[in-house]
Amino acid sequence: MAKNGPVYDRREQYDQIVSGLLDGERVIAVYDAIGAGTGFIGITDLRVIIQDKSFIGKKVALVSVPYSKISSVAVVSNKSFGGSFFSTSSIAVTAGTHVHEIEFRGSDKAHHVHNVVLWHITR
Repeated sequence: MAKNGPVYDRREQYDQIVSGLLDGERVIAVYDAIGAGTGFIGITDLRVIIQDKSFIGKKVALVSVPYSKISSVAVVSNKSFGGSFFSTSSIAVTAGTHVHEIEFRGSDKAHHVHNVVLWHITR
């Protein structure tokens, strides 16, 4: 991993994202997710890529969501925001009628993904 290059938690997840990139597309980050249904999230300069493990029969899908199709990104908390806005480690990305909720190991990763997605959808 280069000093100024993409960041990632697990090399095999990063490699999986890289193997499906479009010509000229660049990886920003790949973060491992915790909780049911989601394995990891990748963010590139063109889209969000989410590994969805919620299919019947132990099937797994890599779901690509172009930034132009994302209508919102939210910080998710199970309590009120009495402290810092990013004291939570979960975000929700809404595309169409589907909401992808991703929980991270650490609020810094949630903060990074939230800010990258928000930057792309508000341009």
